[in-house]
Amino acid sequence: MFAAPTISEEILDLKKSRHAILLAHHYQEPEIQELADVVGDSLELARKALRFEGDVIAFCGVWFMAETAKVLNPTRTVVVPDHKAGCSLVDACRVEDLREYRRRHPEHVVVSYINTSVEVKAESDILCTSRNAVKVVNSIPADKTILFLPDKNLGAWVQRETGRENMKIWQGACIVHDTFPARRLLDARAAYPEAIVVAHPECTAAVLRHADFIGSTSAIIEYCAKSLAREFIVMTESGVAWSLERAAPHATFHYVANENCNCSECPYMRMNTLEKLRDALETLEPRVELAEELMSRARLPLERMLAIG
Repeated sequence: MFAAPTISEEILDLKKSRHAILLAHHYQEPEIQELADVVGDSLELARKALRFEGDVIAFCGVWFMAETAKVLNPTRTVVVPDHKAGCSLVDACRVEDLREYRRRHPEHVVVSYINTSVEVKAESDILCTSRNAVKVVNSIPADKTILFLPDKNLGAWVQRETGRENMKIWQGACIVHDTFPARRLLDARAAYPEAIVVAHPECTAAVLRHADFIGSTSAIIEYCAKSLAREFIVMTESGVAWSLERAAPHATFHYVANENCNCSECPYMRMNTLEKLRDALETLEPRVELAEELMSRARLPLERMLAIG
């Protein structure tokens, strides 16, 4: 008598039959990351999507990431486990508002964080991720005024790092990183005095001023893996634990709860499940469908970012 296949086995079989690749963000549930061909941050996954040669991309993250994969792979099928997996930063920047800003300030250079809708990307001059935002801003001539959107904390950190005075910053924020209280970080430092604090630049300035290292999700993982320290306080989404524990098995990691849920989890990232991933590969739904003209306009600022690195 044969045992029924597990959901994980069904996913792997479907991945093979569909000639699919499974891309997963560091913030996904561990059981999804374990099945992924690539686990990474937004920049790594964008690059991997660009080089993919199969038929189907199953993107386990949030919707804007899958849109980015589709823009880079317009002829391939891109599916997501849950269409409702959104992002507070995407919600904070409506394309109508950006178009109105551009109408009033046509001379400004629009730098959009990758955590934006494809429509906003199409209205932008260049994109960035948390990993390359400083490099992108530094690539723009110093006499140009920049509009950085939509994350106010990332924008403020980039402005401090670059010394760029002529920089306007949109006032959006991540519902996870923006609500980490500095007082809880200080409590954690008192409880673990030997721990190194690593923080994502989407955190507030009140948190970042206490960090020993500031960087993107993958940069945090790389830093911890290379560090000789044996204890870290991690100021980012706790889904990164899967990657951190594998990259730095010598270390112990502590996570600080935010104000919204008394946890450090993104509710949108947690909407994806193995069952939904299996169904997406089976039915090829929910599928990312974008107009060619929109993808063409969004691809240009995306390629400009990828050219910078």
